[in-house]
Amino acid sequence: MVKETKPGAAAAAQDPVLCSKVPTLVSAFVDSFVDFVVGGQILGSPAASSLNQQASRRFTRVDEVHGNQGKQLQQQQNKKNKERRMLTTWLPAPERLIAIGDLHGDLSKTRAALGVAQVIDENDHWIGGKTVVVQVGDLLDRGGEELKVIYLLEKLRLEAQRSGGNVHIMNGNHEIMNMEGDFRYVTLAGMHEFRTWAHWFNLGNLLKERCGGLGKQPNLFHSIPASYPEGLRARMAALRPGGPISSRFLASHPTVLVVGSSVFVHGGLLPAHVDHGLDRINLEVRDWMLGGNGWRAPSYLHGADAVVWLRKYSDVKESQCDCELLHQSIASIPGVQRMVVGHTIQFPMGINSICNDAVIRVDVGLSKGCGDGEPQVLEIKRDRELRVISAHSPTQFINAGSMVHRGMGIRGDDDKAHHPSLSVRDPKSGG
Repeated sequence: MVKETKPGAAAAAQDPVLCSKVPTLVSAFVDSFVDFVVGGQILGSPAASSLNQQASRRFTRVDEVHGNQGKQLQQQQNKKNKERRMLTTWLPAPERLIAIGDLHGDLSKTRAALGVAQVIDENDHWIGGKTVVVQVGDLLDRGGEELKVIYLLEKLRLEAQRSGGNVHIMNGNHEIMNMEGDFRYVTLAGMHEFRTWAHWFNLGNLLKERCGGLGKQPNLFHSIPASYPEGLRARMAALRPGGPISSRFLASHPTVLVVGSSVFVHGGLLPAHVDHGLDRINLEVRDWMLGGNGWRAPSYLHGADAVVWLRKYSDVKESQCDCELLHQSIASIPGVQRMVVGHTIQFPMGINSICNDAVIRVDVGLSKGCGDGEPQVLEIKRDRELRVISAHSPTQFINAGSMVHRGMGIRGDDDKAHHPSLSVRDPKSGG
C-alpha cells in the first residue's frame, strides 16, 4: 500500500508551487491522507464540542522537539492552543440529549449505541439533527479499535455541528492512565493500531519535509528509548502530554460538563471538586494534556476520590452508595439536579438511577473487552424527561425514584432488576 500511494503524495510534496506558495495546504493534504488511512475518516479542520464557538476551529498540534528553539516553539504552540481551545463547562439544555457510557475501543458496539440513539445511519453519517450526544469517557483500552472510535466520534461531531447538534466526548480514567504511560489494560490489537498510526504519521512527516516551505518535522519518538517495543513506543509518543493524539483530540475534551440541569463526569464529583472549580478543572486538565506541566496529571485525577475514579455513587448495591454526599455535591452546583456518571459497570441491570434519581449510571460494559453488554443509551428530553433506550429491551422511563418499564408498570426499589441485592460482577472490574 505504501508503494502505491507514496509516489503521488511525494510528487505533490515536491511541487514548487504548492510547497513554496501554499505549504499549509500541502500539510493539510498530508494530514487528511493519514487520517483517512488510520481512522477511515477525513476530519478537515476539527472543531471541538466543548470549545467556545467564537474560538478558532483550527487545531495546532504540540509535538516534542529538540533544543531551546524547540522549547520556545512548544511554548508558543501551547499559548495558541490555550487561546483557541476555550473550553466551555456550562451549556444550555438541548431539546434532546443522549448520554453514552464507556466504549473502550469497540467500534462495532460504538456504532450500535449510536444506532440505538438514532443519531447515525448505516453509513455512519449523522442523522440526529439538533440532538446533543455526551459520551462520558473511556474510549481507550480493552479493545483494538481505539483510534477508529475516536475518529468516528470526531467526524460525527463535525457533522452534528453542521445540523445544529453536537457530540461532546469526555475524558475518563483510561485516557489519564494512557497519557501517564499506564498501559495495563491495552490489548495487543490496540498496540498494533498505534504502531500502524505511527508508521503513517512518520511517512506524512517525511513528505512534509520534502516540501521546502514546511521545514524539518519534529521527531515523533523523541526521548522514548529505541529499545522499547515498536507498538509501545508508538502509543507513548501518541498519547503522552503534548503528543499528537492527546493534544489534537483529548485536550479538547472536557473532564466535567454541565448541560442544563445535568452534570456529566466519568467517576463522580465531591464538594471539594466543586470548590476547586469545574471550569478550573477543565482548564488545568487541558493545559496538562497539551504538554505544559510534565507527565503527571493534576492530583484530583488520582486516587479513589478522583473525578475520574470515584465510585461512591456507582456501586451496583444502592446501600453501598453515599446518597447524602451525592446530594451535597449536587446542591453545591448551581442549577444542577442530577449527576450522570460512567466508570463502573452496571451489571446486570444496565443503565439505572438511585438516590431518588440524583445519579444516573450509564456504563453498561458495552465493549466486548468489558462484558459485551447490550447497547443502551440515556435520553433526556427538554431537560426533564428521562428514559433508557436499549437495543433489545423495552424502553424504561426514569421518574421520581423509580424506573417505569413501558407496558409493564413500575419497577420499584425491591426489584432486583433495578436495585439488585446480589453483585454478580465486582464493580471494580469496570472503568
